[in-house]
Amino acid sequence: MLRNARFMPHMYILKCSDGSFYVGSTRNLERRLEEHSTGFGAAYTRTRLPVELVFAEEYEHVHEAYEREKQVQGWSRKKRIALIERRADDLPELSKKRRPRSSFTL
Repeated sequence: MLRNARFMPHMYILKCSDGSFYVGSTRNLERRLEEHSTGFGAAYTRTRLPVELVFAEEYEHVHEAYEREKQVQGWSRKKRIALIERRADDLPELSKKRRPRSSFTL
């Protein structure tokens, strides 16, 4: 059975008008983008219109899209940008923990 890509689960990233990113998942990407664009999406995007779809990944099962959403939500801005720009080779380096700067001076 062929499945309509419109109704396939997706993880997606929106760029908001303030330059921030919103990461979500849905079973119907077209409908969800319309909701975000008209102010009926998430509260976060409602106050940051207009929004632009900058990245989407399609999954076979909705739980896979949701797991990916939660993973990407935990990422830094730099790592999200690398994903959006399809710079997969940069992702491992951006995953490394950075040592916090010490405020201690001698």
